[in-house]
Amino acid sequence: MIVVRKTPVRDYTGKILGYIEEDKDGNQRCRAFTGRVLGYYDKASDTTRDFYGKVITKGNSCMGFLYQDMK
Repeated sequence: MIVVRKTPVRDYTGKILGYIEEDKDGNQRCRAFTGRVLGYYDKASDTTRDFYGKVITKGNSCMGFLYQDMK
């Protein structure tokens, strides 16, 4: 995956929780602040998968990985 856009995701205090990386095709990868990959969104199949490849949801739920990682 060649990243064309890397968007930081912040909490209400401005602290960076992680990043959403996107390629030219609209696929996304969600990374924690530490750089650990949390999950992926595949635009072609419109599914979000966790780090292990298990389908989590239909649609894009990458942002949810960052907030789940906060716990």
